Amino acid sequence: MTSFKDLAQMRRSHRKFTTEEIDADDVKLILRAALMSPTSKGQRAWQFVVVDDKLSIEKLSDAKDMGGQFLKGAPLCIVVLGDPMQNACWVEDGSIAAISMQYQAEELGLGSCWVQMRGRGLSDGTSADTVIRGILDIPENLSVLCVLGIGHKADERKPQNEDKLKWENVHLNQY
Repeated sequence: MTSFKDLAQMRRSHRKFTTEEIDADDVKLILRAALMSPTSKGQRAWQFVVVDDKLSIEKLSDAKDMGGQFLKGAPLCIVVLGDPMQNACWVEDGSIAAISMQYQAEELGLGSCWVQMRGRGLSDGTSADTVIRGILDIPENLSVLCVLGIGHKADERKPQNEDKLKWENVHLNQY
């Protein structure tokens, strides 16, 4: 097992993937990380849609004008959802679950990248939420936070550089 210190340093966004499929046991571990992630008041109110159908993934990549096209090369996408009427912290809870999945993917040697969908859309005014809801038949009460693209890394990224950490952005007791 990788230490969390090393895992945090190694996890980088990957937007290029091989065509190799992801092992079902690895997918289960990734989802397990999300289902174990902390939530406000222990509500665990998030929902996840796992997408491995190439046509659906291609459609997801076109849900917003910029930033999601690389999803077309991902063998797996996970859509993170929440119900704003049920949980005032749905964005925070979904974000924690998403990064938990990304760290688990990294620990498994897989690459991942978050694609922001909440508040994004197409130039014609159609929201990414509406597009994704139509592709995946998502109920109206749920909102889309993000889509994670996950796959075997087709590129190498250097670990985070300790020398470039912005320690000046950390304040003690007051700003």
